[in-house]
Amino acid sequence: MTVYIKNMVCNRCIMVVRQEIEKLGLHIQAIKLGEVVLTEASGQVQLDRIADVLEPLGFELIDDKKSQLIAQIKAIVIQWVRDQNSERNSNLSDFLAEELQHDYNYLSNLFSEVEGVTIEKYHIAQKIERVKELLVYDELSLSEIAYQLGYSSVAYLSNQFKKVTGLTPSHFKQIKEDKRKPLDEI
Repeated sequence: MTVYIKNMVCNRCIMVVRQEIEKLGLHIQAIKLGEVVLTEASGQVQLDRIADVLEPLGFELIDDKKSQLIAQIKAIVIQWVRDQNSERNSNLSDFLAEELQHDYNYLSNLFSEVEGVTIEKYHIAQKIERVKELLVYDELSLSEIAYQLGYSSVAYLSNQFKKVTGLTPSHFKQIKEDKRKPLDEI
């Protein structure tokens, strides 16, 4: 049985959800951002128990199909940005359509309708948060960050960064404290 979970947006979230579900004596077949596949079929009582332990930690079970699809889109976009592979053979829209087995226009319209922002803007926001993270770590040059995240140039990255944050990447690097957002707040 597959359980979809809102606000499960990072590897630490996966770890916490895994621990809590295993504490309940349930066995996990697979787990990824926003989704847990249990080895056994779960009834409503087990789902209620899962919800009871996860909700105080900021997670929420998703039970309707459209919300599940939105959660899957978000998880795929986040993973797409975090994979840091600038040499992909496909673009995000094709990848989403293939992964979710839906026409991209349907996914895009649904996402915009529910979230109030396009998938593209959500993707850009995730990329900018990743840029912020890499700037804070201070291990890569801006050129390396631009390449890793698939930007065509440092200038394009810098322009997009400034448009979203109001700061240049170099200015952000100087005042980096308290400028990052948790992924579930983007």
